[in-house]
Amino acid sequence: MTNDAANWAYAEDFIPEDEVILAARDAADQLGCVPVLPGAARVLQLLAQAMDATNVVEIGTGAGVSAVYLLRGMNPAGVLTTIDLETEHHRAAKETLAAAGFPVSRTRMIAGRALDVLPRLTDGGYDLVFVDANKSDAPAYVEHALRLLRVGGMLIMDNALWHGRVPDPAQRDHDTTAVRQTLKAVRENDTLTTMLVPSGDGLLAAIKN
Repeated sequence: MTNDAANWAYAEDFIPEDEVILAARDAADQLGCVPVLPGAARVLQLLAQAMDATNVVEIGTGAGVSAVYLLRGMNPAGVLTTIDLETEHHRAAKETLAAAGFPVSRTRMIAGRALDVLPRLTDGGYDLVFVDANKSDAPAYVEHALRLLRVGGMLIMDNALWHGRVPDPAQRDHDTTAVRQTLKAVRENDTLTTMLVPSGDGLLAAIKN
């Protein structure tokens, strides 16, 4: 293992995950959805806590791994709106959130295609938008996210390195290209303060100025 790989693995395992999260990861495996990796998940919680986030949108619920991390970081009165096309994902996420001790009032689960749901949400009404869904639609998700965020709000996108494919110019498949386009658009947007975090599979984070 190279030093870089060893450093990454050490950082990913630095904060052990509890039984609720490990069970949710098992449920995600059974459903065939891939949750945010441990290091990136912890960054997500830390950023939500630093912002004292109250109103958060999550695009891609999965089995509820990222929802738990977000809610653990959010203001105790905060509400997470989480969108997923698959009702089975929401069922699994509800079990995860109940096991984590969160009341149903802390989440608003919306089943449907995100690009149909997002236009119905309030402009400027959210502190944080977390994007973790179909990579081919990433540019459109981010466009909606910037509309939904208040000034000072934060966009976070998972899989910003897309399994190491984004930095490799030889990789030109549709999903990799879409992620690259998203990174470029966010980086070049003068209204955003942006960073790329190599935790997990990469997190793109940007504050709306």
